[in-house]
Amino acid sequence: MSNGPLAYHITFGTYGTRLHGDPRGTVDRTLNNPGDPIIGADGGWQRIERSRLNFPPVVLSDELRRFADSIVPDLCEQGGWTFHACASRPDHVHVLLSTDREGKAVRSWLKRWLGEALCKRWPLPDGAGWWAKGGSVKWVWQDRYFHNVRKYILCQRRANEERVEQSRLVSRRSATPGRGFTTGRAWALRGGEDSALRYRGAF
Repeated sequence: MSNGPLAYHITFGTYGTRLHGDPRGTVDRTLNNPGDPIIGADGGWQRIERSRLNFPPVVLSDELRRFADSIVPDLCEQGGWTFHACASRPDHVHVLLSTDREGKAVRSWLKRWLGEALCKRWPLPDGAGWWAKGGSVKWVWQDRYFHNVRKYILCQRRANEERVEQSRLVSRRSATPGRGFTTGRAWALRGGEDSALRYRGAF
């Protein structure tokens, strides 16, 4: 990959979870060039977009995210790409990989293969899909940027794992007869969720 980037930072969202008007901001396909404005919060626009959905939004559960994270390295091997890191969030997936193939084509194959793998265990209704159209493909040219992206993705994955473990502890304690949900554990769970939100805004 002598003439290409060191890696691609590929991100794609789940179906119906980030629509125009979302307070987090979105990018319109007709305004997708450097310097073009981000579409901000607009409750009316978001409601219109939501009414156009053919299926309910897809939110990845802890189990689905663990499965996705476990299989992405195999999908990269299947495609002949070098895997570096991945992290699945409730409404999007991050993957860092290297290849001499075109980035958008790799993103399309990755979304297709991951969706097929998920459907084998969790079938969707006819016509439904796991992912929103498109996504982001960022070219990683510098070692420093590569290491920062990889660290960011691994932090997101670690936050997922910590949140799952904290949820298990809370569930186990709540299921114990005569014992409730202590303030300390409530703070621990909330801390895990806050950590995940912090990582989302790291870049």
